Order: sequence, then structure tokens, then C-alpha cells
Amino acid sequence: MRTRYIRPSWRKICAGAVLAALTWTSAQAGTPTPFAPPTNADLVLYRDAILIDGTGAPARPHMDVLVSGERILSVFSDATRPAETKAKVVDLHGKYLMPGLIDSHVHLATPPNRRQAEAMLRRDLYGGVTAVRDMADDLRAIGDIARASRVGEIAASDVYYAALMAGPDFFNDPRTAQTTAGGEPGQVPWMQAVTDQTDLPLAVARAAGTSATAIKLYADLDSVLAGRITAEAHRQHLLVWSHATLYPAKPSEVVTAGVDAISHACLLVRETDPQAPQWAQPRHPVDLDTFRAGDNPVLARLFAVMVARGTILDATVWTYGAAPPAGPSSTPPLKPGSCDDVVGGAITRQAYRAGVQISAGTDNVAPATDPWPDLFHELSALVDRAGAPPSAVIRSATLVGARAAGQERDMGSLEPGKLANMIVLSKDPLASIDNLKTVVMTVKRGRVFTRDDFVPLREDDITDF
Repeated sequence: MRTRYIRPSWRKICAGAVLAALTWTSAQAGTPTPFAPPTNADLVLYRDAILIDGTGAPARPHMDVLVSGERILSVFSDATRPAETKAKVVDLHGKYLMPGLIDSHVHLATPPNRRQAEAMLRRDLYGGVTAVRDMADDLRAIGDIARASRVGEIAASDVYYAALMAGPDFFNDPRTAQTTAGGEPGQVPWMQAVTDQTDLPLAVARAAGTSATAIKLYADLDSVLAGRITAEAHRQHLLVWSHATLYPAKPSEVVTAGVDAISHACLLVRETDPQAPQWAQPRHPVDLDTFRAGDNPVLARLFAVMVARGTILDATVWTYGAAPPAGPSSTPPLKPGSCDDVVGGAITRQAYRAGVQISAGTDNVAPATDPWPDLFHELSALVDRAGAPPSAVIRSATLVGARAAGQERDMGSLEPGKLANMIVLSKDPLASIDNLKTVVMTVKRGRVFTRDDFVPLREDDITDF
């Protein structure tokens, strides 16, 4: 059979060329990405540092880290460094090098405020925080912020986030209207009301469609439904992050439901209740004196189960302070006699001693004029209130934080193959956690952010941070 060749018209050729040119121009132009990770061809040798690797191991002097593009290529002793190298050399003699910090509990869009969220993430990044775990917000806004950070449109920590599920009674909370504007609280993919009649495979699939890393269980859920949601989320390869008490599910029931991490040490006081109240019921007081010594026998049994299962505790001690800093998504003021940072610290101290993995999360926002990340407040609380040594606190804010966010393969420790997320310090953070405030530079995905380039906000720059 003979093939007939049809000559395209000159007009069609021109139209095709113009379309191709326009497509190429659009693709090349795009949005500027001044903070994008470097290419794999870029080799940088961070030489002769005192290395704190994030695992809790002692610091190692005279160590080198070779970075290729956005990832760590190798970690080795400076004594074994080749005499010649094609890499750019960054001399860190006398400096401390450790993994980038991870804030395990933030809220960046309740309600959405892009300028505020970018300011918070910029402050985090220049203070050494290279990733955050957003614990459910308006994911339309969060998804775009996460994308902008990932591709380098903005100077910001990377963001990993959760879609929320709760029982119907929770969606009377006014914050759910703020995070679902234009939709109906409980009926959008990122904030779903669930009951025992819900099509859970579909509900989890809708949540996964937001590009969430996890499902967050918030409230008004019993242990059976919490277990069913968790099993389905895991089947669809999502993590499950949960409030420690779901009213009525109490902490031991939440843990045995199989969740990956629970939030808020102060919510563990409900473990001593014979039965936790329903979400809509009044909360009867708890005898907090039984927790102050950090040796509560009921919690001892709970912590043993958490250790066996590998369940992480996102303690958020700082946010339960007597006078927490005000912020758009801060925990509301607690009633007199409620759990505070002293009791929360004692509970967290008991958890540390039991071997529970503790991540470092804030769930609060410091004033905009504070030049340092919110996470620094939580790290200080873990030392001062929970009695944890700086080495344990650093591990909480690095390797355990990476596990909590489901990112241990890529971050949390300085190892070959992981992202080059690192902090350079001039003083030893193992001697004092306050020495984290001696940040010289942050490296996120191989790109350097020098502390001297950070300009804190002024009071007259903002109206309501």
C-alpha cells in the first residue's frame, strides 16, 4: 500500500512554530526560583567541622561532609580527605555542624494568611529549621506554600502536612469555618466529618488527593473508628497523627488503634479516667498532683506500650505555659487548675525516661519581632521543664522529628544519601541548648542561607502577626 505524503501548509508550520515558542517561553519563564536547590553537578565540601549527627551519638571533631547538589554524598574524617578535590571548600574549623531542625507541630493557615506564613517559615529557615510538620489547616493554602518552598520560590522550611478527620460534633468549632471558607466544614477533602457509616476508603483517598503526608485525628472519635481510619490510612500509605485524647477515645486506646504519633503531653492526663468524656460533654477536673513527680503508674503502662509500638509523642510543652505568647492558632488560655507546662513537662520527663520517642513541636507562635524560630521555645522547655539533656532534645528536633513527619529516609541525621539539610553553629549546642542561637548558616537541600542575611520584622511592618 502506497503512503501518500501531504505537505503541510506554510500557515500551519508558522502556527506550530509560534505555539512551540510560546510553550517554551512559558516553561522557561515561570515564577522565579531564587532559592532553588543547586544542581547535582555542584560539589561542596564542608570541611573540618565538629559533627553532631542527630542520632544522639557524641560529637566527632575534624569531620567532613561532601555534598553533591541537594544531597550528602559522603561523611568522613578530615584526616582521610583527598589532597585535591574539585569541590568548593567551606572551612568549618572550630564550628559545629548538625542536621537541620524540624518543628513537629505548626499551623500555618488557620486562617490562611500567606504573608504571615511566609514570614514564619523564613524566620524558621534562617534560624536553622529546615522542615516543619503542619498539623491540619486550609490545605489549599498549605499546598501552595509547600510547593513554593520546595521549588525555591520562597526562602522557607519544607512543609509536610496532614488532612484532618474528626467526628461531626467537632465541626462546630469556629476554626473549621476559617479553614474551609467557600466549602462546608466537614465536607471538604482536607477536613472531613466521619462516622461509622463513612466510606473510609473513599474518605482517605480524598485526603490523599490533597498531597497530604498523613491523616490527623482530632476529636469526637471512639477507639473502634480511630482504629478503622488508621488501618485504611496505612493501607493507602498515609501516616496517622492524632491528638492524644480523642474524646471519647483515651490515650491508650489511641495508641492501640495504631497511630504513628500522638500530640500534647497534657492530653495524657485523661489516661487515668475510667472513661474519657465525649467531645461535647463538660470536662471534669483531673487530679494533676498525681503527675507532678513524673512517676505516674498509669502513664508508665502507657509509655511501655508506646515504646513497644514505636509511637512518637509530640509533647508541645511550651504551648501549655502559664502565659503563652499570642498567635493566630495558639492554644486558647487554660482555665485555672488546668494542665500547664510544669505538669506537661513532668509527663514528658517520665516519657523520656521510659524510652518514648519525643518529637519537638510548638503549636504556638511567638511575636513577629522575635528573631528566632518558635521551636527554640519548645527546645528550652524540654530542657527546663522535662529535664532532658541537650543531646536528647537535639535528637527530638532532628531524627525523631523526621520520623514523625515520615521523612527519615531523607532527613534528620547527617548520612550519605540524605538531603543536605544542615546547620553551622559557632558554639556547642550539647553544652547548652541556647547555643543554637549561634547559627552561622543554614543549608537546606544544599542551598546556603547565611544568618547575616536575615532581617527580623519590625513592629511597624505588621498589623497582626
